[in-house]
Order: sequence, then C-alpha cells, then structure tokens
Amino acid sequence: MLNAEKRKTILLLIPVVLILVGYVLYPSIATIVESFKQKGVFSMENYNDFFGEKSAANFEALWNSVYISLLSVFFSALIGIPLAYIFNRYDFPGRQFFSNIAIMPIVLPSLVGVMAFMFLYGEAGLVPNAIKDLFNLSEVPFSIGGISGILLVHAYTMYPYFYMTTSSALNNIDPSLEEAAYNLGSSKFKVFWKVTFPLLTPGLVAASLLVFMVSMASFSAPFLLAGGFRVLSLQIYFSKINGDLEMAATQSVILSVVSISFLLFMRWYQSRKDYRMASKGIGAHRSEVNNPVLKGVMVTLGIVAMIVLLLPHATLLILSLVPEGAWTWQTYPTAFSLENFRLLFEDPNIWDPVRNSLIMTCLACIGVFIFGIITSYALVKRSFIGKNLLDILVMIPWALPATVVGMNLILAFNKPSPFSFGQILVGTFWILPLAYFVRFIPLVVRSTTAVLEQMDDSLEEAAQNLGAKWFYTFRRVVIPIIMPGVLSGTLLAFVQAVGEFPTSVLLYTLSNRPISIEIMNQLRMFNMGQAAAYGMIQVGLIAIVMFIAYRFFGVKSENTL
Repeated sequence: MLNAEKRKTILLLIPVVLILVGYVLYPSIATIVESFKQKGVFSMENYNDFFGEKSAANFEALWNSVYISLLSVFFSALIGIPLAYIFNRYDFPGRQFFSNIAIMPIVLPSLVGVMAFMFLYGEAGLVPNAIKDLFNLSEVPFSIGGISGILLVHAYTMYPYFYMTTSSALNNIDPSLEEAAYNLGSSKFKVFWKVTFPLLTPGLVAASLLVFMVSMASFSAPFLLAGGFRVLSLQIYFSKINGDLEMAATQSVILSVVSISFLLFMRWYQSRKDYRMASKGIGAHRSEVNNPVLKGVMVTLGIVAMIVLLLPHATLLILSLVPEGAWTWQTYPTAFSLENFRLLFEDPNIWDPVRNSLIMTCLACIGVFIFGIITSYALVKRSFIGKNLLDILVMIPWALPATVVGMNLILAFNKPSPFSFGQILVGTFWILPLAYFVRFIPLVVRSTTAVLEQMDDSLEEAAQNLGAKWFYTFRRVVIPIIMPGVLSGTLLAFVQAVGEFPTSVLLYTLSNRPISIEIMNQLRMFNMGQAAAYGMIQVGLIAIVMFIAYRFFGVKSENTL
C-alpha cells in the first residue's frame, strides 16, 4: 500500500506528466519522425538535401541565424548590464524615473517594434528625412536595413532582459562582500570583475539564453528589414507555406539542435563555479554622485537616452493618428484624426483580432498559472524518481525557438490523436491558445520555483501539526508565499503572448488571427495608420497589465525573469 505522501505526489504528477508528454514531448517526437520521411516513406533524403545540393542556402541561413543571435546577445548585454549597474549603484537626480523608462522597450512586441523602427529610421523614415530637410541634403543621410537594422531592433527590444536580471541580481548582493574587497586594496574594476560579475553570472546566463532563443526565432525583423536575407526561422516558414512539411521538420530539427547546444554550453559555463553567497543580500548600496559636472553629465545622458527610448512609442502613436490615404507619397503625414481607433471600436471585423488576442492570451495565462504552481511544487517540495527528466521536459519549450514549437504542434495535431481527443487541432481556434500555453510554461515554472526554493519546509509542517489538511495548508500557506513568483512569470507570459508573432504566423486561421497577424496584413495593404492603431492597442494592453501587477500585487519589472 502507498502511504499518504506518495499518493499525493502521484496525484500531483499525473496531470503534469500527461500535459508535458502530450503537448511538449509528443510534438517534438512527431517533428523528428517527420524529418525522416520522404513522401511518407522513411528516408534520409531530407537531411541529404539540407546538407547536400541545397546546403549552400541552408548553411547560409543557419550561420546567419547563429551569428545574429550571438551578436544580439552581445549588444543587448552591452546596453543592459551598464544601465543596470549605473541605476542600481549610483544616486543622481531623476535616477528612479530614468530606471523606469529603461524597461519601456519591453512593452513593444517584436513586430510592433520593427514597424516603429521602419517608420522612424527607415529610408522613408521621419528622422532621416527630418535631417535631410533640416540641412538641405540631396538624399537621406542614413537608413536602417539589412543586418545592421536587425541587430539594432534586437538590441533595443531585448536589452531589457539583461537590464532586469542584472538589476535583480545587484539588489541581492550583500554590499559587505564588495566592501571587504575594497578594504583589501582592490580597485573598482577588480572588485567588479572578481566579486560582482561572478555573482551576476546566473542571471546573465538566463538573460543570454532568453535573448539567444528569441533572436533565433526572430521573424519580423529579418522579414521586414532585410528582405533577401536568409535565416532559418524564415526558411521554415517558407517551407511550410510551400507545403513541404518534411523539409520544414528537418529545418526545425537542425534549429533545435543548435539552440539546445547553446543551452547546454551556457549551463556548463554556469556550473563551473559556485555562485552562491554565504550571507543574505540586504539590498544595493547606491553611491551619491556629488560632483556637479558628473551629475550634470549623467542627467543629460539620462534625458537623451529617455528620448531615444521613447521615440519608437511616440512614432507609433503619431502613425496611429494618420487616417487612411493621408500619408502615401508625402514625406510627412498630412492629416491626423482618431478615425483608426473609432473603426477599432465600431467595426466588429476590425475589433476581432483584438478580441482574439485577449481571449487566447488569457486562456494561455490561466493555464500556465495553474500548471506552473502544481509543477513547481512537485519539482521543489516532492521527491520522486525521474525529477530531472521532468525538469528537462518543462524547459524544452524554452530551449526551442518559437518557430520550432509552432512546427511541432502542426506536425503533431494535423491529424487526430489521443491528446487532441480524436480531433484535428490545426486550423481550429484552439491551436493558438495551446501554442501560447506550451511556449510560456517555463516562464511561470522558473519564477515560481525560485520562490519555492526559498520557502522553509517548516512552515508547511507547522500548519499540518496544528491539524490543517494538506490542501488547506497548500491554499492558505504555500500559495500566498509563492504568489509574487507565480504572478511575475504569468505577467511575462502575458507580455510575450499578446505580441507573439513567430508561432502565430505558422498556426493562425482567419477565425483566430491575433493582433500581430492583423498588423502584418495592414502593412501589406499599406494601411499604416490602422496597423499602428493595432500596435498601440497591444502596447496599451501590456502597459495596463504591468501597472496592475505592480500597483496591486507588488510585482516589479526586474522580478519578471
């Protein structure tokens, strides 16, 4: 007979294992199997094609994906880490305001960010043309595009991951460790390199992985800013729309191998040393900037950075006020009105994508909220055989680019299966909420696990010794303690899902098209104002959720990773 604790563990694990096997492992296996098929027959032909006669194009796309992702990690870190260090270690006028502005790029979904950069810095953009007219130049002095354009957009939209993780880590470092190093005669650089930076490593590894994965799956920036530039995520998309699912599966497997290899390398790098502190952090100690010249320079730089960071948001707002036909061949918009927003709220067909995004995102977030609590509790507070395997299954959607997750679901659920209750899910409304759920499982599990690991087991034991049943203890003791971590992960899942594009572009149908797909459709029809109005709705939804999470639940931006 099983004792009560083992029965509880089994009851917790049954839904967790079924969901992970059915919607994470099974789709991944379906993609691998499909990659070894040629016209329904087992064959190595797809891999022969990938590495053979078509190898030049495929290797070019693979190499482009990898080096753009690595450069995106580098430039994002180059911006995010110094910003976090300055705002968390130095006190000067406006510091708090500037630090809040620094996370503003995160409210711009990837496609919306690319669109804003196109109209801001592109060949027909506002800034190059304003400079051209101001200085009476014969042509625009610059315009973004190609690889440099992709990297600029990636660095702008992804550096907040480094900024937030570094800020959180700096706040948890005990100042006495650095003070001890200073007292022993170390220079500021040596203290940073030998003491501070190693303690930041776990957070930097997590941010590097997230930026690398997001960049590997990047679709909108290469598609809109560098038309003929090959990346593997675009190759997968083109194979899919051309009906070559077997080659799309092969390309997905190759992309998965590269991404997982990067994950394993970063974990190996992190595991070389122990980065834990013997004492508990008591919050970052900020040095007052007293030098008036230096103080003026920092405030000036803060204002310049604020303008640069908010320009894409301002551009999006300006574009959303341009009615259809008011900006075609003209250098600048010729009229402004609220027509685009009026249509959003009056025309049901125009409002449909907003409603779809809200419904699908909320369904996915409810799912990851519940699943994240149960899974994290099982991983941290229960002992069972196969815990490491379960942890790996949880992390698979995080290790795979979004494009691959989309292809996995296509190949798994384009025919009836037990996990789809005998139905074909591809082509239905439900495939996208499922995709969002699967994609963002790791975000909630990671943030909840981090809080659970800090919770003393004696709290549960004390409640049970006082006669409380396990479920009552879980509901009244455990959940209130871990709620900030759960909400942090769910917040980030909402932010990502409401602007999700790479997975959506593979799975959407006319009935469930989200905002991001409608933005792309409006751009194709050169209806810039309506596209920007959709973008503003996305930004508004994200900003409202972040404000509610901070104001009513105390979830800070730097705790969302």
